[in-house]
Amino acid sequence: MKAQVVHEFGGIEALRYEEVDPPECPPGFVRISVEAVGLNFPDLLIVQGLYQFRPDLPFSPGAEAAGTVLQIGDGVTEVAPGDRVMALHLAGAMAEEFVAPEHTVFKIPDALPAEKAAGMSMTYGTSYHALVDRARLQRDEVLLVTGASGGVGTAAIQIGKVLGARVIGAVSTDEKAAVARSVGADDVVNYATESLRDRVNELTDRAGADVIYDPVGGDIFLQTLRCVNWNGRILVIGFASGTIPDAPMNLPLLKGCSIVGVFLGDFAKREPAKNRDNFRTILSWAAEGIINPHISETYPLERAGDALASLASRTATGKVILTV
Repeated sequence: MKAQVVHEFGGIEALRYEEVDPPECPPGFVRISVEAVGLNFPDLLIVQGLYQFRPDLPFSPGAEAAGTVLQIGDGVTEVAPGDRVMALHLAGAMAEEFVAPEHTVFKIPDALPAEKAAGMSMTYGTSYHALVDRARLQRDEVLLVTGASGGVGTAAIQIGKVLGARVIGAVSTDEKAAVARSVGADDVVNYATESLRDRVNELTDRAGADVIYDPVGGDIFLQTLRCVNWNGRILVIGFASGTIPDAPMNLPLLKGCSIVGVFLGDFAKREPAKNRDNFRTILSWAAEGIINPHISETYPLERAGDALASLASRTATGKVILTV
């Protein structure tokens, strides 16, 4: 089978599109014929060897895919050969076949295209877990989403609206502001041209946001500490800015707010039944058209390097998808 392979850690140029042996399917795993692959920021880090998880070399990057089940390992009961599924694993998806543990594999509705399903596992799984399980977002609360035009950002906006929140999107360009509005943001702040802290406080009559969803980190995270409401919850999603911030801890004290970590991977391992319930809800919303992944760019598998370059340049919005 064909796959994108990393033989040594480095830049995007380390990818090699080549023939490899099909993966084995051990007990508890599912082997999938891949139709589409969703790209995410951690894919860039894994290729460079900078992610907290470092696969053994050589390996195929890519964490999420959609396709058809080819084979199930011993003990697998949730899916069967022939089922259309989406799956999430740390690496291996940039290939014609992908093996993932059963607890990360979910049947998808017949009407959901593989390209859409491939872009849902990490982004919608993370956003639902963050907003429902970790923040307990309530109807009529104010939700601030930074990086609002990206994959997790657009997912968070859509889920926030389904839950009845007022959503403020924060972005770095006017083009990205248009994307945030198109997926449901009530207000948008361009933090390249105005102060995020000041504008959010202005939009909320100085109260601040009740829940802040931050996949950006760096200075943006520090600004959110100054525009969070009393008893607010700041969700730490990631550090797309490349900088892990050092938070002045007097601010959470003065704001009475909580800084809450969100890690979908360990949640799925530790609470697989709850994670499966979450995805039942997510997929039912997708089947009804209540949520709809925003896909900005699609590339064939052999052009994975170009797709990752688009992600690295921060010009892409929503999801970037590879088709197989």
